[in-house]
Amino acid sequence: MADEEKEAPPADSKKKLIIIVAALVVVGVLLAAGVAFFISQNFSGGGGGGEQYSGDTDMRFHDTGKFIKIGDPKEGILVNVGGPRSSKFLKTGIVLEMNPNKKDIITEAGALQPIAETKILDITMQFLRQTKLEDFDASKQDELKKQLKDALNSELGGGSVYDVYITSFLLQ
Repeated sequence: MADEEKEAPPADSKKKLIIIVAALVVVGVLLAAGVAFFISQNFSGGGGGGEQYSGDTDMRFHDTGKFIKIGDPKEGILVNVGGPRSSKFLKTGIVLEMNPNKKDIITEAGALQPIAETKILDITMQFLRQTKLEDFDASKQDELKKQLKDALNSELGGGSVYDVYITSFLLQ
């Protein structure tokens, strides 16, 4: 009997060891899942839900906006560029992605309110006229679109224009 009692404690210690190892595995799996969740939320651009802003008017995540072409429906915008003495003309098609929740800018039917349309055209024409010829280079197109978006948002209110798309571009 003395031999049996000596063997019992090692069996209990084996059970304790198995329980400790199992607990460590569970904690490790939970920790790995937590780290993976943290990384996916903060570094992949994945949805934390809702709208997130980086700055006052630059929206990283938003609902799909209303796409509205400005200027003449067929021709787009025709404007002289490069200063008052320049004989250069720009014919361009510009589409704005507008915030559909701005009821003072967008009608229920998805069109621009008349006052907003007038402001948008005026701001766009002034912006294009004041832009230097070298700024119309293809390598600077993204910066040009960002500047136009910022100019429109400063007049219409932050978050009114989600993005600017240039659909045609002819400088002559």
